[in-house]
Amino acid sequence: MLRAAVARGTTADHVLLSGPPGLGKTTLAMIIATEMGANLRLTSGPAIQHAGDLAAILSSLEEGDVLFLDEIHRLARPAEEMLYLAMEDFRVDVVVGKGAGATSIPLTLPRFTVVGATTRAGLLPAPLRDRFGFTGHLEFYEPAELQRILGRSARLLDFPMDTSAAHEIAGRSRGTPRIANRLLRRVRDFSEVHGSGRGTLANAREALQVYEVDDKGLDRLDRAVLRALCTRFGGGPVGLSTLAVSVGEEPETVETVAEPFLVREGLMSRSPRGRIATADAWVHLGLTPPADAVAGQVGGRLFD
Repeated sequence: MLRAAVARGTTADHVLLSGPPGLGKTTLAMIIATEMGANLRLTSGPAIQHAGDLAAILSSLEEGDVLFLDEIHRLARPAEEMLYLAMEDFRVDVVVGKGAGATSIPLTLPRFTVVGATTRAGLLPAPLRDRFGFTGHLEFYEPAELQRILGRSARLLDFPMDTSAAHEIAGRSRGTPRIANRLLRRVRDFSEVHGSGRGTLANAREALQVYEVDDKGLDRLDRAVLRALCTRFGGGPVGLSTLAVSVGEEPETVETVAEPFLVREGLMSRSPRGRIATADAWVHLGLTPPADAVAGQVGGRLFD
């Protein structure tokens, strides 16, 4: 798509990137701007609360620019409606004055490309979603892919690291490059203070133990949620609010930070009655599962 646009000498179609945080949506926006040989302007949905804010940004764009809108689903409604017209017809109507004396002045915009990023594509209204010419959904990375990313990051950090250490970090990074790079920096710190300065397998394992990241990538909050679910509530089902109170966190934190990964790893299931620990959750915590815990079932209640 980008090569065709360059060959035609036009701007690329608007692009929507969706997926969990940390998978590279901002990086892809930078790649798009580089491939098009264009300037990149970065902003976010929460930063644009009024139509005038968006009008000021759009009017400052130059021909061919790429406008990156992070968390685009959080745009204010007036700004969202202005963006419809700007994306389709490359113009905005600026209202001057108030009341009966208000007048609308059409402002022609240079052609540009919007790259929208969202972690919740379902919250985007259909009229906005349909104005994107290309929609891409980012998936979680495989450990081998993360290992390649870690190797590159280690070279940029001038940190010598063994392949086995990179493999260990990749396996605990929850399929997310942002987490992998964060753990890499912590392993580097540990290796420089307590080791020889080289990223070995032993240093990586010790560092990740210090930072409470286990072999499945679960951190302190994840394990606290699982342990409370298994030991205090007998594996569930238990409501989200009750579970959150038991670990001293807000329900939104448990729901958005811990729960998606636990469900994806098959350690927790959601049912109409609440959250349920799977048999794998008991095993991972080193606990004995109930006698009636089998794959996909606890206490005779089928998982959703």
